[in-house]
Amino acid sequence: MPQDPVRQFLDFEKPIKDLIEEIELTKERAGKTQIDLSGQVEQLEQKVVETRRDITRHLTDWQRVQLSRHPDRPYTHKYIELMTENYVELYGDRNVRDDKAMVGGFATLGGQTVMIIGQQKGSNTKKRQLRNFGMANPEGYRKALRLMKLAEKFNKPVITLIDTPGAYPGLEAEERGQGEAIARNIYEMIRLKVPVICVIIGEGASGGALGIGVGDRVFMMENTWYTVISPENCSTILWRSWDYKMKAAEQLKLTSAKMKEFGLIDGIIPEPDGGAHWDYKVAAENLKRQLIATLNELKPLDPQKRINDRIEKFSKMGFWQEYK
Repeated sequence: MPQDPVRQFLDFEKPIKDLIEEIELTKERAGKTQIDLSGQVEQLEQKVVETRRDITRHLTDWQRVQLSRHPDRPYTHKYIELMTENYVELYGDRNVRDDKAMVGGFATLGGQTVMIIGQQKGSNTKKRQLRNFGMANPEGYRKALRLMKLAEKFNKPVITLIDTPGAYPGLEAEERGQGEAIARNIYEMIRLKVPVICVIIGEGASGGALGIGVGDRVFMMENTWYTVISPENCSTILWRSWDYKMKAAEQLKLTSAKMKEFGLIDGIIPEPDGGAHWDYKVAAENLKRQLIATLNELKPLDPQKRINDRIEKFSKMGFWQEYK
């Protein structure tokens, strides 16, 4: 269990918080009295693990949304740090500026060079402001496309890590062509000649996710969500209030299990009990294992076949019923 003196807890994680506080009090008491209470501490720590496991098994859709936004959750840079070596970050869209909400560069993953791109939210208030809370401007998506084209030029696979509440909706973003930038990325990604793997590691909202979300394989981490609109905004539109966000989360069918059931993703990557924020190394190892296995599956394929399969994959998405 990772030790973090400033660990943050969601409402439904309170039983875990109470146990951890009890562990700290027991350790403090042991230090003052010189009594060996290690057995009691071990029992409490095991209970923490069991409680985390139990909470994970009974999560509602809204609680999974909350976990995907957990302030202690690992972001793109953390996964890159834990999964790869020799990471060289690249900057700028060669047009407007460098968008700090979108990061990427070449790295070594499992002995092979890849281009890894993702949204970065920031780990504290100051960094979140710098990263615009993971909401990219048009130059962020153009930067991502530039890096993808660079990877294609050198015949290197592309990996995208998606974690955004959506593309930035500000006036200046619209003035610089937000919709066009996202649409261009979708068009170009489906035609890339190199393997493309997309993974939702946190929030996967709207065009902000789709702008780097077209690939040969699309995966979701276990406690993430992927849909056209956030539950809060959906609630505001349908019920004129945020108060129905839990109902909206359920109706949107946005969890990884539902996305897999609908055929919109190819697989679910498991997280540690309680969520990825409880063990960064395990979460990163699970993701790394899936990425390497998928790269080994995709690399031998003919580039034109990959493109054709990609087109067919996304063309077949969705289902409907006709009523006469």
